Amino acid sequence: DVGLTFVRGMEPSERAASLLVKLRAFMSDHVYPAEPILEAHAASDRRWEVHPKVEELKALAKAAGLWNLWLPRDSGRLLKIAPRPGEDESEADAWMRGPGLTNLEYAHLAGCMGASVWASEFFNCSAPDTGNMEVLLRYGTKEQQERWLRPLLLGTIRSCFAMTEPAVASSDATNVTSSIVRRGDSYVINGRKWWTSGACDPRCELAIFMGKTTPDGTPGVPKHRQQTMVLVPMRTKGVTVVRPLPVFGYDDAPHGHAETTFEDVV
Repeated sequence: DVGLTFVRGMEPSERAASLLVKLRAFMSDHVYPAEPILEAHAASDRRWEVHPKVEELKALAKAAGLWNLWLPRDSGRLLKIAPRPGEDESEADAWMRGPGLTNLEYAHLAGCMGASVWASEFFNCSAPDTGNMEVLLRYGTKEQQERWLRPLLLGTIRSCFAMTEPAVASSDATNVTSSIVRRGDSYVINGRKWWTSGACDPRCELAIFMGKTTPDGTPGVPKHRQQTMVLVPMRTKGVTVVRPLPVFGYDDAPHGHAETTFEDVV
């Protein structure tokens, strides 16, 4: 009994209900008591540093089997990587594959996590990492999954998504003006982005960058086939986090929503 009333037909499955009981207990025992600590940190002059309590609760969530709850049901067949030699195989496999829930099953857990602004990160279920991880899961090569997806699934790094631009209505991706130009075996990237959520985080190691590989007006290329996304290591020369941008007065440190520039990034 999870102690909640659900719309008929939307009840949690037995598996989701079991996880929901564990999750609600974790929220009560660990997340809610941590909120005053994290709130105080967010108002301090050290707010752009990650508070140790965050990593502490991530470790507890892993140990409790409440990790990567978002991973889709088909993730097992999409994952091209495996635990490394020396790692506890069953433990690492569980962390990287999650419980394999449907969207409806996960929705119950997401609703519970949503009761605290801090909670989703503790379970490795926060944006933009979940979306970025699914892109890597579905479309990444084995090498890309090894380099980027593995540490994201294990929660040792974070990532950002660089799409929105200040000069255009970027929710329609056909408007983006950032360029991705082929040069030999490499691509040269140029663009100015903002609201790049997660770019300010000191643990952010990867940006998924959206730009155009085909300029506007190219004959025979429909406007919805001009764009692509490129994996860009955040430490690459030419990548600059200019500033955090406030949202309704909040800067959401240390995660942040940044203005970022990409200048002749190769």
